[in-house]
Amino acid sequence: MDIVLGYLPFIATLAVAGVAAGIVAGLLGIGGGTVMVPAMALVLGILGYDPAVVMHVAVGTSLAVIIPTGLRSAQAHARRDSVDFTTLWLWAPVIAVASLVGGLMAGLYTGDVLRLVFGVVVLLIALNSVFPVIERLTRGVAGKPVAHRIAAAIVGYISALMGIGGGALSVPTLTSFGLTMHRAVGTASAIGVVLAVPAALGFVVSGWSVAGRPPFSFGYINLPGLVVLGVMAALFAPVGAAIAHKLPARTLKIAFAVYLLIVGVRMLWQVVSG
Repeated sequence: MDIVLGYLPFIATLAVAGVAAGIVAGLLGIGGGTVMVPAMALVLGILGYDPAVVMHVAVGTSLAVIIPTGLRSAQAHARRDSVDFTTLWLWAPVIAVASLVGGLMAGLYTGDVLRLVFGVVVLLIALNSVFPVIERLTRGVAGKPVAHRIAAAIVGYISALMGIGGGALSVPTLTSFGLTMHRAVGTASAIGVVLAVPAALGFVVSGWSVAGRPPFSFGYINLPGLVVLGVMAALFAPVGAAIAHKLPARTLKIAFAVYLLIVGVRMLWQVVSG
């Protein structure tokens, strides 16, 4: 009973985060992980769980949640013909392997390393929304199968360590490869599912025997967090997708950059102040 009562603030906060994550997933194609990971890490820390595993559990659980969220979001985008299946088939095999490796290796890194990766990468992507760095780096190779596969490997590995569906990396990459913003967002939602399944499995394996995890955890995936976040996020992902198709592409890009900037600064501040 004490465990259940202690989980009530955790569950209530995650329900709110789940609603936000679902809308963000559908709106920006980023799987909602940039909402779920910070929220879950914050709540677990407040409840007094081991700081050494808090970030790992937040990342692993976020990846598991992205599976139903991404499916709902991808279906909503596919109905609007916004998923580029040719690109999806190019990315899928490579990103699945890379994300599995990332999940399996997660246990080798400290919580602060995961926070640092999270914060630095989202800030770089926010910067890319203002200064098209990825577009310049991919100039001359955009559209080539090898470029797609290299990008998929990088996105898969890094996204697994961040607990995101890859959209924060794949959306700007796909737009630099020639997809429109709306098709990049839709395709990123489908890519997120391919990424999240093996990455979540990796987090189960790498965290299986680690001490200090919250109750009802399988590896680094926490079941109450998975259920609450998953249900709420999956329900609200189509809402975000519907909003996305009513907004101009430029508005989506600005929202994408501002959101990542806020999240990245907050995560790096936790590393510095911790």
